[in-house]
Amino acid sequence: MANEHKLPTLDYGYDALEPSISAEIMEIHHTKHHQTYVNNLNNAEKAYAAAVQSNDVRKQIELQSALKFNGGGHINHSLFWKNLAPVSAGGGQLQEGPLKQAIERDFGSLDNLKQQFNATIATIQGSGWGWVGFNPKSQKLEILTTKDQDPLITHNVIIGVDAWEHAYYLQYKNNKVQYFTNIWQVINFKEAEERFKKSQPDAKAHV
Repeated sequence: MANEHKLPTLDYGYDALEPSISAEIMEIHHTKHHQTYVNNLNNAEKAYAAAVQSNDVRKQIELQSALKFNGGGHINHSLFWKNLAPVSAGGGQLQEGPLKQAIERDFGSLDNLKQQFNATIATIQGSGWGWVGFNPKSQKLEILTTKDQDPLITHNVIIGVDAWEHAYYLQYKNNKVQYFTNIWQVINFKEAEERFKKSQPDAKAHV
């Protein structure tokens, strides 16, 4: 398959996010979990292409769930790795700029955003993701969740946090609230700022 999806390379070592996220979790999460989504997505796309070629509509419908789940897993994790950064590279540090201004406008402060986000994501039943997204209709930042590996498609992603057990259990056990608290220490606000800028209506005019 010429356009097979591939596991993205991380911009930092597996141990670079410690103590917020352990090296063991990062390595397993990246090389095992994300790789499995990539493999299954490629297989599903191959099967779907074959079903289209043979005009097997039933098979095409059957494959939709695999495409959505594994495609979402690949999209979400690719975003997730990018919105993490070691403290030594600026992780956890929100600088003055448009994103900080928007956070203060819509949430009052970064601390308020963290508290509201953590409270919201803690209510996820089972597996899912927590997001800070930019609503193109209201032009505001909002906190949202999606179930399983569903990607966020109604908003522009600014920050995403994996709330699946595989993202924290080896280190935090059943204390997922502590994981949600600690991950803010390694959020890549530089990446979030760039995503925010690109989400703005006049972004193309400045390209």
